[in-house]
Amino acid sequence: MLHRTSVASLLVVTLTFLLPAPARCEEEGARVISYYGYDDCILLENNQARVVLCPAAGGRVLEYSTDGKNALYLPPGNEGWTYEPGKRGGNMTAGRFDVGPEQTIPRHPQLWAGRWDGEIVGPRAARLTSVKDDATGIRLIREFVLDDNSTFLACAQTIENVSDETVEYCHWSRTFAVGGGICVIPLTEPSRFPNHYVMYESSSTMNFRPEDPNIRRRDGFLEILAAPKHPKLGMDTKAGWFAYLMPNDLMFVKRFPVYEDRVYNEVAALTMSIWYPDRPMCELEPIGPREKLEPGDSATFVESWGLLPRAFPKEGDQVDLQAVAGQVQQALKEADRD
Repeated sequence: MLHRTSVASLLVVTLTFLLPAPARCEEEGARVISYYGYDDCILLENNQARVVLCPAAGGRVLEYSTDGKNALYLPPGNEGWTYEPGKRGGNMTAGRFDVGPEQTIPRHPQLWAGRWDGEIVGPRAARLTSVKDDATGIRLIREFVLDDNSTFLACAQTIENVSDETVEYCHWSRTFAVGGGICVIPLTEPSRFPNHYVMYESSSTMNFRPEDPNIRRRDGFLEILAAPKHPKLGMDTKAGWFAYLMPNDLMFVKRFPVYEDRVYNEVAALTMSIWYPDRPMCELEPIGPREKLEPGDSATFVESWGLLPRAFPKEGDQVDLQAVAGQVQQALKEADRD
């Protein structure tokens, strides 16, 4: 059994790289470089965007940029850090991915921060593969395909059950974008939550009817203007996309599939989450449905990233939410046509 999700034309390209392929050291728009203290990073690039992947620590994305502006939070101080059991220090930043559900999955530091294998598998395309993790019984494969001529990046994560037991997990994206931005999330009806979101007030307490001056519903959108009283938020929107407007005049867009007829196994059955601390980052988190995998089965979830130019509103100005939605939809249509 192999579940495959669809993110329009980019997915068609992405899935061609799910098949076994010989390792390559260089392809059109793809090569190995040294970056941020690591010697085995993989660069994907075109005339619009740069993507730098890090196999050495967590199978993550270190740079996702256009016009020299990195959308990811990658501070100095952790260059070249690698995970070792019991070793203190280090911090996983930038474009992280994970698996959930958050509250019940076993600890899995090797999947989260350990060394992965990296390979170039085609033009502007690379694959990162984790170890077989004893704690969870799974192996993860992440595949990245940068579009030929735009900033759009397809990010596919495959969960493989390499154990001899049935497992149940879900996709969990944990991307650290640069902080100080504004989240724009299209809302859908019905919602299980009276205010269309929940707020985690502690590790074990969730407010299903929160009120916060920095979060408002307006014109069919949830707008997060600044860090709320409690930073972790969850939504059950079925729109399948959201945007994050950044002070560097870029808009980070994530698109992902949502399944109305499937089980979402986070505590509040979330389709996405935002972690919005009063710090120089914001975590953007699409969440996938439950994948019940028999031994040998695998499941793939694809999210598509885009970077669009968007002037950050000046103090006192409101975001034109309809203009944001229109710009996103037009960009997604163009990406689908390419």
